[in-house]
Amino acid sequence: MKTPVILVVNDDGITAPGILSLIDVVKQFGKVTVVAPNKPQSGMGHAVTLNNTIRVDKTSKNDVDYYSCSGTPVDCVKIAVNKLMPQRPDLIVSGINHGSNSSINVIYSGTMSAAVEGALEGIPSIGFSLCDHSIEADFRASKHFAKKIIKNVLNSDYKKGICLNVNIPKAPIDMIAGIKVCKQANGNWEEDFDERVDPNGKTYYWLTGKFVVYDNTNDTDEWALANNYVSVVPVQYDVTDYSVINDLKHFEDETN
Repeated sequence: MKTPVILVVNDDGITAPGILSLIDVVKQFGKVTVVAPNKPQSGMGHAVTLNNTIRVDKTSKNDVDYYSCSGTPVDCVKIAVNKLMPQRPDLIVSGINHGSNSSINVIYSGTMSAAVEGALEGIPSIGFSLCDHSIEADFRASKHFAKKIIKNVLNSDYKKGICLNVNIPKAPIDMIAGIKVCKQANGNWEEDFDERVDPNGKTYYWLTGKFVVYDNTNDTDEWALANNYVSVVPVQYDVTDYSVINDLKHFEDETN
C-alpha cells in the first residue's frame, strides 16, 4: 500500500496551536504538506482572491514542507493542489479550528470551506474544530479523535463530493462519550450591530449577537456536543433543494 499524501490547511494561520496539533497527528499516516494562511482568516467562508496577488513562502522541517500563503483558506487548497504539491493529495485535513463550526457556522467557516474545496476536487476531506476559542486550548482530546477519524477515512471507500465536519467538545478525553454521526442542527445567529464612535467622531459598527438552536431532537451536532459527543456531519457542496424542483415547474409554463 502506498504512503498517503496529505495536505493540511486551516483558517487560524500557519502558526496556530490547532494546526500544529493536527500536523502531529497526520505525520503518523503519510507524507505531509502544509499550506495555510499567513494570518488569521476566520469567517472567510468560501472566499477566493481575485483582485490581488497570492504570495507563498516555503520552509521545511522534519520532512514536512510548510507554505505560508497570503490568500484565503480556499486559496490554500487551490494553489496546493494545482501548483505546489508534486502529486495530488489522497486526503485533505483542515483545522484544528479554535472554536465550534457546528450548525449554520459551517457556512461562514474558513476551516470548513477549505474542506468543501477538497470535496470539489474529489479528494476525501475533513474539517476539525474544537469548541474552545482560547489560544491555550487543550488539544489532546481533539488529537485522539482526529487520529481515529483520519484512520477510518483512509481505510474506507470514501464517497466523492462530500467532506466531514467534525466538532470536538471542550472536555477531557475521559469525559467524552464517543463519536456521534449526525445532521447539522437548525440554528442561526440573532445578530446586532453595536454602534460606536471613534476618537475622530466617526461612527463605526461592531458585530455582536448570540447563537440560537431551533432543534429539540437528539440527532443533531448541537445535541451531540451538548452531551459531550464528538459530532461528525457529512457535508456536500451541492446545495440544490431537490424536494422543491417539482413545485417550481410552473415557472417554465409561465415564461414560455
